[in-house]
Amino acid sequence: MKNYQVVGIGNAIVDVIAQCDDSFLELMGIEKGIMQLIERERAEVLYAAMRERTQAPGGSVGNTIAGLGNLGLNTAFIGRVRDDALGRFYEAALQGEGTGFPNPPVAAADLPTSRSMIFVTPDGERSMNTYLGISAEVSTEDVPLEVVENTEILFLEGYLFDKDYGKAAFLKAAQGCHRGGGKAGIALSDPFCVDRHRDSFRRLVAEEMDYVIGNQHEWESLYQTDLETALAQAAAECGLVVCTRSGADVVLIRGAERVEVPVHRVVPVDATGAGDQFAAGFLYGYATGQSLKVAGAMGCVAAAEVISHYGARPESDIKALFRAKGLI
Repeated sequence: MKNYQVVGIGNAIVDVIAQCDDSFLELMGIEKGIMQLIERERAEVLYAAMRERTQAPGGSVGNTIAGLGNLGLNTAFIGRVRDDALGRFYEAALQGEGTGFPNPPVAAADLPTSRSMIFVTPDGERSMNTYLGISAEVSTEDVPLEVVENTEILFLEGYLFDKDYGKAAFLKAAQGCHRGGGKAGIALSDPFCVDRHRDSFRRLVAEEMDYVIGNQHEWESLYQTDLETALAQAAAECGLVVCTRSGADVVLIRGAERVEVPVHRVVPVDATGAGDQFAAGFLYGYATGQSLKVAGAMGCVAAAEVISHYGARPESDIKALFRAKGLI
């Protein structure tokens, strides 16, 4: 029996969240509704400008793993933090949620723990300003084989592809997972990330991944074509393809099987983490042997819950929501 049901690898980022209005974004030169990478000095300015901020362990795959922990799966998260206040907070928070964190905070490090300043406007849009710090330095040294070889499912974060040693870490993890008989997959993360690493992503999808999760823009970017052509090409190269479409039906393809799961639109309080929690719901269904239709519906339920409140992690009993929808 495996030690873990799902293990994630990604940027270990502390989310710092504050509410603001559009005029504040304009004043601070923040582009609304997107994720921007920023430098250390800019991070300090924005952090100081935040009022009534709240703090939570984050990062895209980190949020997904937390959602899976909420659902009762045995999980671990591989990431890199510094031995500073935010790094110790991150480690303690994950462990407090019951998620394994096999990488101790790094004492001798020049870069601080990563943080993302998230400004949420009244319409629920979130504008993320992320200083990657030490989390982007994940390498093969951070990937313990005793963890990746002993998980049923591995989930990788596309953002880490920005550095060659991140790519090497992914390959080590995926190959270790496969040696142990597990399934490895990736979130494409961002269309700009796909643009930067298209050839590497294509090879990874075709050669190493058992499943891939992306949104419409990411799939179109990966194959540089329209969505239907992109999904057909992806399905020919990868065992399981998942595509979210911003409120439209979610498409899941496995071999000759294609399922479209309807999304019930709701007005978001805070859209932070919608994609991360969709992945959590979907991976819960995948890990527990559900049909594609049920796994996709679980993803939609988890995403709808997280956008109903502030923050990127679930606050409700997601399993109870699954029961209410007749999914379990």
